[in-house]
Amino acid sequence: MNAPHGIPTLRSVDHIAFTVPDLDEAVAFFTDHVGGELVFRDGPFADPDGDGMTRRLDVHPRAECTLAMVRLGRLNLELFTYTAPRRTTVRPRNSDAGGHHLALYVDDPDAAYAYLATVPGVTLMEGPNDVTADAPVKGQRWFYFTTPWGLQMEITSCPDGSFYRGLAGARMAPPAGQWQ
Repeated sequence: MNAPHGIPTLRSVDHIAFTVPDLDEAVAFFTDHVGGELVFRDGPFADPDGDGMTRRLDVHPRAECTLAMVRLGRLNLELFTYTAPRRTTVRPRNSDAGGHHLALYVDDPDAAYAYLATVPGVTLMEGPNDVTADAPVKGQRWFYFTTPWGLQMEITSCPDGSFYRGLAGARMAPPAGQWQ
């Protein structure tokens, strides 16, 4: 990656992190239903007499957290759970500032949709949707769903291999069978 400008010595993204209400539930979902591998758990972390949690993580000084790292293919997913005074549990929608989702590439979005329909607590949005317009993602098929605790996720695919074709720096998901 080593761009000529920006953060010196930057090489890649290391991980993506989400705060979840129940760490065990989230780890089970990502290992049992997404195929991830639990790498480690750590914590709890707290600074009961100081302000280290605020200085390090920008949370309430009495906050406490525990984390787990789950490997999803080439992505490290860090899951946190917190206890903290005045903690909000309202999740942002995609249209809200701070809104987010995690997208997973599959070879067969119809099979993914059918499977996720059987997972307790998962809410499926409309789809799979087809991108037919002349667009950078022409041929893409996708749908959104939420995990049992409300994390927004997306399933996406472009079976003809044209995903982002011709765009600078564009790379498609690895070919089938190369998840790891």
